Amino acid sequence: MKLSTCSRESEIAALLARGGWPRACAPELSEHVDKCRSCGDLVLITVAFRKARADTMTATPVGSAGALWWRAQLRKRNAAVERLGRPLLGAQVFALSINLVLALGFLVYQARHGLRWLSWLEQLPLARGFHPEALWSAAIFNSGWSLYLLIPMLATLALLGGVVVYLASEKQ
Repeated sequence: MKLSTCSRESEIAALLARGGWPRACAPELSEHVDKCRSCGDLVLITVAFRKARADTMTATPVGSAGALWWRAQLRKRNAAVERLGRPLLGAQVFALSINLVLALGFLVYQARHGLRWLSWLEQLPLARGFHPEALWSAAIFNSGWSLYLLIPMLATLALLGGVVVYLASEKQ
């Protein structure tokens, strides 16, 4: 492949650089461009690149540097929050699943052995002047059933704690 340059190529390049093509060119130079393949390609490519540049400059207005920087920082911060949120969501799902497994295990245990954990209600005095303190004293200090009350209360507390953490993290 032989690279040949035309003697008038520099003259055409200078005319294109000044922006004088085709208005300020001599008629013989225009005829030369029509005949010479090298000069014709130079004019064609230069005009095409200028048109593409003009189109892109008018198509997308570039905002101020401060707004671009602010958007970049916001995108960066949102990406960091998303990266931090993934393990937190995984921990919340894990905690919820553990609580559900414990609650299900407790329910299965109670189903196999009967609902005896409510049997302390039978031991309550049936007097007319029933006081709430009697309910708590019978439930808590009954040595056989205090563990059965403590486990559901702790499970409920753990479940509510997981829900509160989940809802608090959703607001952020």
